[in-house]
Amino acid sequence: MWYPFFIASKQEAVFCLLMPFFFCFAYPQNQKPNYMLGDKTIIAFVATTDTSKARPFYENMLGLKVTSIEPFAIVFDANGIQLRMSMTKELKPVQYAVLSWIVPDIKKSLTELSGKGVKFEKYDWFKQDELGIWTAPDETKVAWFKDPDGNILGLTEFKKN
Repeated sequence: MWYPFFIASKQEAVFCLLMPFFFCFAYPQNQKPNYMLGDKTIIAFVATTDTSKARPFYENMLGLKVTSIEPFAIVFDANGIQLRMSMTKELKPVQYAVLSWIVPDIKKSLTELSGKGVKFEKYDWFKQDELGIWTAPDETKVAWFKDPDGNILGLTEFKKN
């Protein structure tokens, strides 16, 4: 048989259950649950085998500022998010976007990047427009391009409300 009751303390209200062997658990009723990493800042990673090609691409073509050069990484500021370009001997690019930027106007961003020499990808399995922009069923617009190591990167414009 269960007998719920409340115990009040100075710091929090606690809900307990009495069971035949007195099992009790506490939940702070006046606090938000702790979602572990939900309120922490994320670090993004991208790999390269050749920093002499990758750094100018990210710095000059994409416009990311180098914040530090470390023994195993070049660190960029991606609008307040740390992007660590890790140096590796081998790299087998995956077939999905490893990084994507949310942009307010995908056509404008695509045109600007194309003007700097960025080549946008066209895929057989997506219906893309002449610029290489795919429109999802919810009207989100996405375009993909590759860095010098073949990592797939993207631009995303969400539907405006």
